[in-house]
Formats: sequence, structure tokens, C-alpha cells
Amino acid sequence: MVVASPGHALAAGALLLLAADQRIGAAGEARIGLNEVAIGMRLPIFAVEIARLRLSPRHFPRAAVQAEIFGPEAAREAGYLDRVVPAPALEAAARAEAARLAALPQAAFGHTKRRAFGATVAAIRASLQADLAGLTGPTG
Repeated sequence: MVVASPGHALAAGALLLLAADQRIGAAGEARIGLNEVAIGMRLPIFAVEIARLRLSPRHFPRAAVQAEIFGPEAAREAGYLDRVVPAPALEAAARAEAARLAALPQAAFGHTKRRAFGATVAAIRASLQADLAGLTGPTG
């Protein structure tokens, strides 16, 4: 999955970026990040694990725990985006990247992707039901 991000990507939008195979953002004034803690919400385990997997270790605590929001270039450095391009070039860049990924031998791509991320996916699946149920409980 290739995501072209033309602007803001907060909360679930940031998670969508983190879950994609390739993430390309438009240069500009967009705000990107996991703002849940800043608005009084707990970040679910699945979101923490996806963030841990994709964000740089140096940025992970600031992004996931401290709810820091980034502009496009800083978001690239943190790991939310793979590339930042001028806004008029965004669609073409995303289409080119999608074509590149589609040209890969899909059996090898899928197998390697499952090996690379399978442990994280298994941990998320094992904790998902209890994690989501706990989101509506006490915040202590």
C-alpha cells in the first residue's frame, strides 16, 4: 500500500501512514502525528506497536508518548514519511512508487513482508480484544 499524504495526518491518519508500505508526503505546512495523548486519549497497544515498528527509536517516545506533532520534513526524519515531494508532484510520485512495488514478484514480496512484520502482527492480534475493551475503562 502506498499512501500519498497531501496534508494533515493526525491520529488515525498518522496510523494509516505508519501502516503503509511506502508513505509520500507533500511539502508544506501539514501537521503529522499521533495526538491522542494531547487530547486525553490512551494510545492503543496496536498503535504503539505500529509506531514502534516504523518510527525511529530517537523519535518514538516523543511521537507516541509525548504526542509531538511534526511538519512534513520532520515527519520524514521521524519515520512517518519515506519521502517529501513538492505538492504538484505528489500524485505522480505515489503512482510511480505503486508501480515499482507492483512490479516486484508478489509471492516473494508477501512472504518477506510476513517474515519482517509477522511477530508484530501476531502480538497485536493477541492483544487486540482486551486492548480495545480497556480503552473504554478507567484512565488511571
